[in-house]
Amino acid sequence: MAKTTEKPTSRAKTKTVAYDVAEQLRTPEEMAAYLDAWLQEAPDDAVGIARALGDIARARGMTQVARDAGLSRESLYKALGENGNPSFATVLKVARALGVRLHAQVA
Repeated sequence: MAKTTEKPTSRAKTKTVAYDVAEQLRTPEEMAAYLDAWLQEAPDDAVGIARALGDIARARGMTQVARDAGLSRESLYKALGENGNPSFATVLKVARALGVRLHAQVA
């Protein structure tokens, strides 16, 4: 039986780029739809919903959102970051500053 030798093929390395959803949120409608999707798809994920608010705040400009919410920029980053745990009062202030409303409906 003859032995065949195969040469390894050279593969181009894939370049990856960090994805930031905040760069995709351009209009108030897109921002509201993004938050609504989190509220619909993961209603029990408080950290995820807070991070979604943080994504929207970054898209809008964290400094301005913090000012409009009456919070410091640093505390806003901390509250809406990966390990944040904002109070409900903070969530309401940020939502108001972002111009979005939370909506209730029968489950």
